[in-house]
Amino acid sequence: MMRKTPMMLIISSPSGAGKTTLARRLMEERPGFEVSISHTTRKPRKGEKHGREYYFVDDDNFDTMLDTHRFLEWAQVHTSRYGTSRDELVRIFAAGHNVLLDIDWQGTKQVQWFYPKATTVFILPPSMDALAKRLRGRKTDDEAEIKVRLENSRKELDHYDLYDHLIVNDDLDAAVADLSAIVATGAAVRPAPSLAEVEQLLSEVVQ
Repeated sequence: MMRKTPMMLIISSPSGAGKTTLARRLMEERPGFEVSISHTTRKPRKGEKHGREYYFVDDDNFDTMLDTHRFLEWAQVHTSRYGTSRDELVRIFAAGHNVLLDIDWQGTKQVQWFYPKATTVFILPPSMDALAKRLRGRKTDDEAEIKVRLENSRKELDHYDLYDHLIVNDDLDAAVADLSAIVATGAAVRPAPSLAEVEQLLSEVVQ
């Protein structure tokens, strides 16, 4: 019997739209997935652990990994750098697991070049006001960092057309059901948000 080719699933969103929570819920429902742990130059938040949420490295180590071509993709995101190491993907694929990448649009473009059959999903917030409330409500960043993340949300939203699927995270359980259905059947449970809805979100971004 031929071994089924592992799936690569990419999830992106503006910061605070809930992609990490959705990824966690998906893995609970579908244990065949394993999240690819990224390297980052940002400092750990309270409760985060090296090798669990991220591999936390300094700029010199990140530069060394860049110079030795150890990243499949990397990007400057907000005020820090993030990257997916090739070794991390080799480890997950060798275990026969599906790969889940929690990366931004810059990383998505790079990965699509190497893995054009990757399934890509973009998570939209219900509104920019809801996004701002979520960022402030989680109390993990100061106001200056929150402002940067909100300003960068337009760049994220501007690249929604890179993705195969769009999900609005207005109801967590419904969004999880959509994501799970995309993995299982290639289509969400709910209709995809319209271009007009996406344009409405873009119009809400403070210029």
